[in-house]
Amino acid sequence: MEVLVKSEEETIQQARALVSELGSGDLIYLYGTLGMGKSVFARGLIRALCGDVGMDVPSPTFTLVQVYDGESCPVYHFDLYRIENEDEIFELGWEDALYEGITIVEWPERLGGYKHQPSLDITLSKPENGDEHMRQITIERHK
Repeated sequence: MEVLVKSEEETIQQARALVSELGSGDLIYLYGTLGMGKSVFARGLIRALCGDVGMDVPSPTFTLVQVYDGESCPVYHFDLYRIENEDEIFELGWEDALYEGITIVEWPERLGGYKHQPSLDITLSKPENGDEHMRQITIERHK
């Protein structure tokens, strides 16, 4: 599925639309270059999964992982931009995340051989003929 969005609010709406399809054990990979809206998408999704649209959801850029109490299960948000070795994910609670909750991963390319399937792969990119605020969101489910 591909969708064009024109604002951060539309990006958040797309994230919220996925909530009814997600449950414990689901793995969401967020792809895109810097500034494409991965954190905006993740923040909207986490708030919806926790049932609190005003909840503080800081980016885990420096902490590398944040854990939230979702309505149905824990929600793990990983930002792997700063890891240097794929084995570092085990120090961050990777195995617990995979078995206990919904896991959202920014920069999943850094997982190397630890990238699991099935997954929901979401890519945020600039459309060829769009303005600087437009984003194309591509959603693929891998089984």
